[in-house]
Amino acid sequence: MPYFAYKARNARGEMVEGVLESTDANALASQLFNSGITPVQINSTRKPVVGGELNWWQRWTEEKVLPIEVQLFSRQLYTLLKSGVPIMRGLAGLQESAVSKAFAKLIQDLRESLDSGRELSAALRRHPKAFSSFYISMVKVGEMTGQLEDIFLRLYAHLEFERDMRERVKSALRYPMFVMIAMVVAMAIINIWVIPAFAKVFAGFNAELPLMTRILIATSDFVVEYWPHIAVAMMALVFGFMSFIATPKGRYLWDRSKLRFPIVGRIILKGTLARFARSFALSSKSGVPIVQALTVVSQTVDNAYICSRIEQMRDGVERGESILRTAAVAGVFTPVVLQMIAVGEETGAIDDLMDEIAGMYEHEVEYELKNLSANIEPILIVGLGILVLILALGIFLPIWDLGKVALKK
Repeated sequence: MPYFAYKARNARGEMVEGVLESTDANALASQLFNSGITPVQINSTRKPVVGGELNWWQRWTEEKVLPIEVQLFSRQLYTLLKSGVPIMRGLAGLQESAVSKAFAKLIQDLRESLDSGRELSAALRRHPKAFSSFYISMVKVGEMTGQLEDIFLRLYAHLEFERDMRERVKSALRYPMFVMIAMVVAMAIINIWVIPAFAKVFAGFNAELPLMTRILIATSDFVVEYWPHIAVAMMALVFGFMSFIATPKGRYLWDRSKLRFPIVGRIILKGTLARFARSFALSSKSGVPIVQALTVVSQTVDNAYICSRIEQMRDGVERGESILRTAAVAGVFTPVVLQMIAVGEETGAIDDLMDEIAGMYEHEVEYELKNLSANIEPILIVGLGILVLILALGIFLPIWDLGKVALKK
């Protein structure tokens, strides 16, 4: 999604500035209004600017704030606030004990912002790379309701869930990715060194080679002769693809296509809906109105297609429709989930039911991830078998034919 630089006034009438990621300027304006900030000016920009411009080398070598640091920061702030420690003193202690220089610098900026009269949510908004819009909105709710320490505890649990989901996906995909990389490397070695060596041997036969062997030799000759062009074409394709998905339309189409991938598509869908349900339950339990909660939660799903479905639900709720009806029209929830949403609306316990939905999706994702390797292994084995069969036929058929000729003589 694109970035927008904004100037706005908070509840105290103070001018605040920042850069946030949003679908368009109207969506950002709604997000700022829901956070208690009145936008004055919104302009499109290429990237968030925090603390002045950096040259390309500084941006490349700049130490980044890690998600685990934000997670631990949430837990530490909860403990400090619950113990009655003033937030300025607590931040000073966290800055001194910070291991990362980047995070210590971030805390220093938070202290300076609070010292100048800004609210904590406004100070966090100055660092969009470290704190998501959902995180900032939840802190804003904590400030309005006086439950800031509880909000930080819930945010810690939310970030722990997201981290666990990412680690599970990485763990499940590690073996298949290793096998695919090994296959690509093996194909490159065979085409560049192995097949040319056999081609010299076959040239001495002075006989017509089998079709499969001629295809292999022609492919190898093409790769050896035009490998710079192939490398440039592949880089151009990667750059073009990255540029395409960087646009709102491209990101939407790509995120929708990911959900249709065999095997992994349903895992992505269930994981995204689990994040949505958990975030919605967290917002609802914190006292956020449903319309505002859907607006905030739509920015946390990290999928433009699902985000558009959630925004469609929000628009329906604004028109007075029920959550059940808007969820059914969205077309991404299973009938069981729709039944649970109906029960939640009837009983007034939609937040508890959303927690149950999140738990159900999490269990399904965990089961799918456990079986992911088992589902991908047959495909990899078939691919390896086809590769070995092609190489065997292309390399050994001429030798076999030569052997038969020698036996006849």
